Amino acid sequence: MLDDDPFAKSKPQSIRLEDLSIRELQERISDLEAEIRHINDLIEAKEGSKKAADSFFKTS
Repeated sequence: MLDDDPFAKSKPQSIRLEDLSIRELQERISDLEAEIRHINDLIEAKEGSKKAADSFFKTS
């Protein structure tokens, strides 16, 4: 049996933040903020698609 499930959620690597420098911590914050913006964009797109589908299939 293979463990290469393409739909499995990846687990974030455990990072000891205490071991990072100030610069590395700031870069990590920037990376996480960019990821949050990307996720929010995906949520908005999915909500738009859902609203469009709901209005298309809406029966009155």
